[in-house]
Amino acid sequence: MDDHAQDSAALPICVAALYQFTRFDDPAALQGPLAALCCGQAVKGTLLLAREGVNGTIAGSDDAIAAVVAHVRGLPGCAGLDVKYSRAAEQPFYRMKVRLKREIVTMGQPDIDPLASVGTYVAPEDWNALIADPGTIVIDTRNDYEVAAGTFRGAIDPKTKSFRDFPDWFRAHRAELLERGETPPKVAMFCTGGIRCEKSTAFLKSEGIEQVFHLKGGILNYLEKVPAEQSLWEGECFVFDQRVTVAHGLAPGSYGLCHACRRPVSAEDRRSPRFEEGVSCAACYDERTEEDRARYRERQRQECFAATRGEPHVGKVYPPAEGEG
Repeated sequence: MDDHAQDSAALPICVAALYQFTRFDDPAALQGPLAALCCGQAVKGTLLLAREGVNGTIAGSDDAIAAVVAHVRGLPGCAGLDVKYSRAAEQPFYRMKVRLKREIVTMGQPDIDPLASVGTYVAPEDWNALIADPGTIVIDTRNDYEVAAGTFRGAIDPKTKSFRDFPDWFRAHRAELLERGETPPKVAMFCTGGIRCEKSTAFLKSEGIEQVFHLKGGILNYLEKVPAEQSLWEGECFVFDQRVTVAHGLAPGSYGLCHACRRPVSAEDRRSPRFEEGVSCAACYDERTEEDRARYRERQRQECFAATRGEPHVGKVYPPAEGEG
């Protein structure tokens, strides 16, 4: 049995993170057949359809995921669909959703078109040399709670709550970022799977920045292909499912999830007096009321009761985090 087969036996669920910028004339016409195929194959997760393309993460058996990926690759402009595969011991999603959106990753800049202009792709094997160059500034385009779990050494954290905030952050800090010397610096950006970088580099190009680069396939591609001993990545990578984080080789990470706010929680975070399983963490305690926490405790009680009976229980379903991917 080869290594892949061994991995498949140990971790039977195939997880596929995918996206493709293209032009769909009628995304609504694609929704029904795609949803029917996913549900028929017992695939779970979320796929977003918009006029600018498709984006999402799904999980299921190897054959089921292969069938869905083949279907998506048959959609207009999706033959080169970018898919990042990993594995999980259990199904990391509760249900299947195929949603129609205005954008497949929300930046709120309607004139930005990654199909018209985008930064230079950099392969994971070449990324270290680029970001180690003193003439390069490295920007993490993800949300603040994602960066807290891990990032590249020396990367700038914009501390944004949402990807929508990135354009305003860049415009506010442009001078201090770019006007550091006589030679304009190169700008290298990265995100989880590459999709936010496609938009952020397109945005910087629209702002007149020419030397813009982004990590092809995102952090997930880097963690899969770059050996840990050569890596400039520090920490773990937050993912938008029940695995919470992954480490080098896309192995399951060590973080848990606060089910009140959907933020990752480390072992240290769990020692906080403000952490209560299923109810609160230090990051969200002041954002919720006692009435909120009472509801969360009841939900947690029901989930624990269902677990003792070996039954699945899906509590309150929260909207997906802004800017997934």
